[in-house]
Amino acid sequence: MIANYGYKDGAGEFYISIDTDKCLACDADRACLTACPKGMFEIITDDYDDEVAAVKQQFRRSLAYDCTACKPAGGYASLPCSSACTPGAIKHSW
Repeated sequence: MIANYGYKDGAGEFYISIDTDKCLACDADRACLTACPKGMFEIITDDYDDEVAAVKQQFRRSLAYDCTACKPAGGYASLPCSSACTPGAIKHSW
């Protein structure tokens, strides 16, 4: 299942999508939790009683601003959360 966290406004669509099936197969010991400099990720129990990564509630309406430090203009060649997620479960829409 793909879980989408974020919002759409006049500036665009800002979503972080997490493929929960890939997240379950994580062999990186949930590296996304520590890779994000803002600490935006948490582990939750989903509707199927599986423990998967999710974007914390307080960040879901401000992703465009909270993720700016890691976007290419912030000096990163790739996003730390996506790079840390070895199964490839984390994607950004913008």
